[in-house]
Formats: sequence, C-alpha cells, structure tokens
Amino acid sequence: MTTTRSVIRHLNAAKGAKQDEFYTELSDIEKELRHYRKHFKGKVVYLNCDDPRESNFFRYFSYNFEKLGLKKLIASCYKSQDADLFSQYDSERAVYLEYEGDKNNNRVPDPDEIAIEHLEGDGDFRSAESIELLKQADVVVTNPPFSLFREYVAQLMKYDKRFLIVGNQGAITYKETFPLIAANKMWLGVNNGDMKFRVPNHYEARETRYWVDEHGQAWRSLGNACWFTNLDIAKRHEELILFRKYDPAVYPTYDNYDAIEVSKTSEIPEDYPGVMGVPVTFLDKHNPDQFEILGTTQRGCHDAVPDTKKYDDYREMRPDGSPTGSSGGKTNENANLAGNDGKKNYFINDDGHIVQATYKRIFIRRKDS
Repeated sequence: MTTTRSVIRHLNAAKGAKQDEFYTELSDIEKELRHYRKHFKGKVVYLNCDDPRESNFFRYFSYNFEKLGLKKLIASCYKSQDADLFSQYDSERAVYLEYEGDKNNNRVPDPDEIAIEHLEGDGDFRSAESIELLKQADVVVTNPPFSLFREYVAQLMKYDKRFLIVGNQGAITYKETFPLIAANKMWLGVNNGDMKFRVPNHYEARETRYWVDEHGQAWRSLGNACWFTNLDIAKRHEELILFRKYDPAVYPTYDNYDAIEVSKTSEIPEDYPGVMGVPVTFLDKHNPDQFEILGTTQRGCHDAVPDTKKYDDYREMRPDGSPTGSSGGKTNENANLAGNDGKKNYFINDDGHIVQATYKRIFIRRKDS
C-alpha cells in the first residue's frame, strides 16, 4: 500500500513561499480515524485540502465508504491536476471529486464510480466554490496548510463544521485557537507527537528530522504533530489518575501569578485546590469533566488568572552573569519563578531580586476543588 499522499497545496508557489507541503502517511490516518467511526455514519465528508487522485485521506474514506456508512465523499485541492505528488500547481483549472459508494459490488472505488467536476477557480479552500462544497459537508477531515491554520480553523468555526485536522503543537497557544480549546470547542485527538511526512525534494535539507530514503524521496518528521478535532472521543473522558501530594517545597508559587508550578502533567497534585501552571502537553491528557482551563501565559488570561507583577525595571542576564542588553519587559506575562538555576538567562532588578521564565504554561484548576 502506498504511503502518504494527503496533498496540501502551496497557496503561493513563488520563491520563498511557506513550506506547507507535508503529506500524511496512510498508517497515521488509519491509526487516528479508527477512534471516530461512529461520527461518520450517514455523513457527507469533505476533504478540502486534498488532491483526490493522490490523497491518502481520499483513499481511506473511499475504501472504507461502506464500512463507515458514509453518505457522500467530496475532495478538492488547490489548482493542480498533475498526477505527480509534488506538482508545481500550474494547471489552469482545479477539480473536485465526488464519490457515493461502490456500485458494482467489487468493494473498490472504481474510476467510473467517481464523478470528476471542474472548478472555475483555483480550488483554494477560501474560494467561493470551495465554501459552497464546505456547506454541504457534515465533517471535514484533512491536513491543512500549517501557515494558514488560524484562517482555516476560523472558517470551520464560521460555518459550524465538525472536523478532524492535522496541525502542530504550536497552534495550541495561538491567540485565535487557544480560546476555542479553553471553551471546549476544539481539543486534541488521540495520537499526538511524532509523525513523519513526505516533503518535496526541493525543500531545503535540515540537520535534524530530515532524511532521504533509498528511493530518493525526502522526508521530515515532527515531534509535535497534533490532531485537532471537535468530535467527541473516549480518550477525552478518561480520568487522569493523580497520586502526588501538594508540598510547597516541591511546587513553588510563581513570582507573578497566584498559581503553583507543575512542570510535568504526571506530577499534578491530587489535593491542591488552587490554580496550577502545567505544560502545554497537558492538553493531551485533558478531561473537561476533571479540569477547568483558565488561560495560558502570554494569551490574555488576566480575567481568571491576573498577573500580579511586571518586570520592566529588571534587566536580562546570561547564565555567566553578563547582560544581554534587554530589559525585563520581555518576560512580562511569562510564568516566572524566583531564583536562578544557572542554566538559562535570568532577570534581575536593582534590589538583586532574580527571576527566570518557565516554558509556556496553561493554567488549570480541578473541578472538584
């Protein structure tokens, strides 16, 4: 069986355009989609960033059409009609495909069972034609362009669509998307973390997470790939087992937030009733029946968890004690801890008070507290 061909098109093929072509492997699609089967019965599924002749998303849904009980499958992509996986988007007209199931009982989506329709425009997911197709859909499944993730999610919300899409962990804290996660309008899927993707061979080689296989095909892997969805899954209701006891010597309070630092999700104390700052990776274990998400650092959490201090009169220092020339204002609204671990830059004021910023934190509170 062939590997990934979920085609995410460049929306700007000019030199210097965003490198958005990451092609999801069929094995990753199968691994994730098996948790959502109940959501597809009698539904119209739209793959709006997928060349239907190359997409492994299209392959998965067409070959499992009857098993999933689909009503219709629609797929469209940006412009190209070239059968090459990494084509150059120079076709004059885009197409979309519709499939309504096996007609000759051979359990294979034959070419004569798939309707091919031309679009007047370029097939961009934001185009009027693509939006009309979107309006027909019950569920949208695809790997959208990473550089357009904010805009893509906003469109799904505008048209009130159910979805399952691929993104990267950084998208969690976008100012446009984090409020959706906090409000339980979007959450992480089942399999998040390492995923590998085919990429065009003209992409610049990287020192890490990049290789070329024996067939000359370039690959990249992401350690922070995520599935984002608003389809309910069993994992979302699994209770996180807590066994640690709160100890102020182990869980320091932030210098600028009335909350404690919990550096690992597995170390959330079972008996602490207040606000806790946890890593972004907590969301992979988040149960909305168990925890309330209050906000995140740097993303306007001031109503629920206001910062209590600014650092404009501090200055930034390197671990060796030399100044960087930057003021402490750059650490405002980070979750800062008093002290210096000697490993990273710190901030100090004229009174000698020292703080260091943690990584980005999400503020949570237990619902039973």
